[in-house]
Amino acid sequence: MSETLYIDGAWQAPAEGQSFDVYDPASETVIQQVPAATQPDVDKAVQAARRAFDEGAWPRLSGAERAAYLHAMADGMRTRREQLAQLEVMDNGKPLPEAQWDIDDAIGCFEYYAGLAEGLDDAGEAIELPDERFRCCVLREPIGVAGQIIPWNYPLLMAAWKVAPALAAGCTTVLKPSELTPLTALELAAIADAAELPAGVLNVVTGFGAEAGAPLSSHPGVDKLAFTGSVPTGRAIMQAAAQDIKNVSLELGGKSAFIVFDDSDVEAAVEWILFGIFWNQGQVCSATSRLLVQDGLHDRLLERLVEEARRIRIGHGLESGTLLGPLVSRGQHEKVLQAIARGREEGARLVSGGGRPAHLERGWFVEPTIFADTPLDSSLWCDEIFGPVLAVRRFSDEAEALRLANASRFGLAAAVMSADLDRCERVSRALRAGIVWVNCSQPTFTQAPWGGYKQSGLGRELGVWGLNNYLEVKQVTEYRSQQRWGWYLKP
Repeated sequence: MSETLYIDGAWQAPAEGQSFDVYDPASETVIQQVPAATQPDVDKAVQAARRAFDEGAWPRLSGAERAAYLHAMADGMRTRREQLAQLEVMDNGKPLPEAQWDIDDAIGCFEYYAGLAEGLDDAGEAIELPDERFRCCVLREPIGVAGQIIPWNYPLLMAAWKVAPALAAGCTTVLKPSELTPLTALELAAIADAAELPAGVLNVVTGFGAEAGAPLSSHPGVDKLAFTGSVPTGRAIMQAAAQDIKNVSLELGGKSAFIVFDDSDVEAAVEWILFGIFWNQGQVCSATSRLLVQDGLHDRLLERLVEEARRIRIGHGLESGTLLGPLVSRGQHEKVLQAIARGREEGARLVSGGGRPAHLERGWFVEPTIFADTPLDSSLWCDEIFGPVLAVRRFSDEAEALRLANASRFGLAAAVMSADLDRCERVSRALRAGIVWVNCSQPTFTQAPWGGYKQSGLGRELGVWGLNNYLEVKQVTEYRSQQRWGWYLKP
């Protein structure tokens, strides 16, 4: 199975017979080879999805019937929970408890959208009109074939965020996982196959961006593109989609601010700050990587952050007690270390971490790293690093905190901590971000919308908003009077 692509309900060898290595980032060893799809494979997958949508039963099934398949896929993941979690650790590097959490969330995502699929069986939403001779209703119908490209930081969970709502809506899909973490996407295909999902409804093509992602983005048979990843790739996908005016949703980067006022509980702040930046090794688009601390609390909080960051256990994700695993790849490891070096050159004060852990000779590990007095014009403060690196600055009052927090080209998420809930509400409303956490950082629920402002993307995933990404809205208006309309008749 690992040497084949999943296309049209069958495991098929790639057209050009090529494959690539998948690495365990903790040991830097090859754990598997997977097929490298190219344009002919993508074309075959899109054609299969096109047939399944245009000629197959899938979009014409009732929502309840589609829901049964989603529940079956959730059950398949639940049965293989531990296997999937361990595979995620080996493929991505994250600690096992985090991987188990991700699998549980993926299961919950499929079950949630199964419930929403059942709600699509109504006769449409009636619209009240000013002319009683007409009746109007609004129908929600699947867009068609969805091309879905996902990142490497939450491999199976990101697949669930895309695939589950698309299937619930009645779309067919072609999923391209990251070449760094393709293994659980292939397992998802196997789970769909075991659930007897109709052929062509879900297709999984593994490969690289230029050879597989770009042909998928520009394919004329694709009606909808959904992408999670970097701003440059998102921009390229928008350009490709513009040729056919495809529907596009993008979840891109972030440089999220965490504002901590001086009436905050120090220990609670330490816990949420560390979680917000070091969870998943900081490889989180919404990571609260810019910390703003009010003057009265700054020095004390910074001291406690450094103390606790140095206690974080670093190691292989399958080792008990590990809180921080390796970064996903050699390239990401080099990128983060370069960002740390550049931050020091630009004048930020390194107060903790900053390099490879001394006790680990192999693996793409980086210490939990904290900078203080970070210059506002530094790359450390402005650019997404996607690693365990926290940039800290102090502020004097609420107005300054908001000015600094909002001064970013990104607007995915933000957090505020204070004992004054009225202040928290004011700040939440003033922050230019699609997600705001109050007295916490990073909690994510399938039921709530996910997405950002500015260069952090277009549209929203999760909740009913995620389902709507894959639905067209159709107006049906009926003339119900027995009288002739007669607009062309003479009086």
